[in-house]
Amino acid sequence: MPDYILFMHDDALGAEQDWEPYLRKLRLSGCFEGGSAIGRGLCLRKRGTPPEVTAHRTGYIRVTAEGIEQAKSLLAGNPLWEAGGTVEIRELPRGD
Repeated sequence: MPDYILFMHDDALGAEQDWEPYLRKLRLSGCFEGGSAIGRGLCLRKRGTPPEVTAHRTGYIRVTAEGIEQAKSLLAGNPLWEAGGTVEIRELPRGD
C-alpha cells in the first residue's frame, strides 16, 4: 500500500482543537505511520540563494492508504480540516 503525507497548513479558521481523538481513530484504523508539528527551519543550497522556508506548513501526518481517495477519506475528524483549514496530501513514492 502506498504511503502519503498530509501537510497541515496554518489557515484554520477556529482555535486549536484536541487532536487526540483524531489520532486515536487513525491508529485504530491501522493507517497511522506517525506525524509531528513542524518547527522553524531553513532552506539550504550549495550554490546560489536558496528560497525561503514554506512558512504555512505547520505539521504533518504520515498514513498508508490504498490510493489518494482513501487518503482523502482519512481527513474526516481532522481538527484542522474540520475547522476549514487546508491539508495538502502528497504520495511518498517508494524506490524499489
